[in-house]
Amino acid sequence: MKIVTIYTEKIQNIFEELNKNFDGKVTFDVDEYALEVNNNFAKGTISGASFNDNISYVQFDMTFLVDLKLNIINGITSPLYFAYCSKGNLSHSFGIHGEERKLKTFQTAIAASKLNQDNVLYFEKDKKTKITLIIVGTQAEPCRAGSLSQMVRETFFQENLNEEFFYAGSYNLKIGEKIEQLNAVTQTGIVRNLLKEGILKIVLAMEIQQHTDDLNAFSKEVNCLTSREMKEIKELSETIKANPEEAFTIKSLSKKSGLSPNKLQEGFKMVHNRTVNDYITHMRVLKAEILIRTSDLNISEIVYCIGFTSRSYFSKIFKQKFNCSPKEYKFNLSPLAV
Repeated sequence: MKIVTIYTEKIQNIFEELNKNFDGKVTFDVDEYALEVNNNFAKGTISGASFNDNISYVQFDMTFLVDLKLNIINGITSPLYFAYCSKGNLSHSFGIHGEERKLKTFQTAIAASKLNQDNVLYFEKDKKTKITLIIVGTQAEPCRAGSLSQMVRETFFQENLNEEFFYAGSYNLKIGEKIEQLNAVTQTGIVRNLLKEGILKIVLAMEIQQHTDDLNAFSKEVNCLTSREMKEIKELSETIKANPEEAFTIKSLSKKSGLSPNKLQEGFKMVHNRTVNDYITHMRVLKAEILIRTSDLNISEIVYCIGFTSRSYFSKIFKQKFNCSPKEYKFNLSPLAV
């Protein structure tokens, strides 16, 4: 097993230590770092950035070719870590000899060690792992009263800001979708930085809300899907999103995934707050809007392309979403309308 040690005071320190141990190539742009690794030890990318309110993030999208123990050392601060596992799994402990707790795919976790105690992450050999860490309170500076960093810490440590805390949450695909948005930002410079900061804070809010929901007994009763079932819901959602025009039915989706119709509905309502058929319709309308903007097809042709059989029904649901008819929407996009 390989042991790697990093310090958390600054995002720059983290990537200097990672690069020294992983022997990759680091790029930097407006407080954002990316480390590309492709050698006999590991393959993949580690990215991260720091933002206002004493908040940073580090994302591992890696396959390690040996078992890895990542020892995260607290300096003169004790940050609060919000984790989300998009692929694979990993384990966490407080200190080298602490109890190991496993974080599985689609699961959230929150951790904070005592001031002089380290957080240790264990990555399994030959397993593709993607985990996003949001780090609150990395800098050795006083928290302003009412600052986001201070409010987050007081949410979990109302009496003593220096105590051990670990929470493993429920499975959550919505957070995964937000993280995909974070990784899909294509802008550069300050625009990229601002967009990423906004999405990251939404992810942070969702993780805090997940913690609150999990403490509610009713929420625990509702969210009763297994990791495998969550994975099937995610794959079905992506399939529908990519090809909404296909003639999907509850029966065909159930057969494809191996989930019962009731589990399908339960999963889609939990993840998308929609029934399966509502989600299919929603994706078709979104694709129709793209076709109206980017193609020369007329409205009737678009209705046919996206799998609707009734133009009047399509116009009705399009207007519900965009507050105008498809024809009006197309006209407003034309130079003549301007």
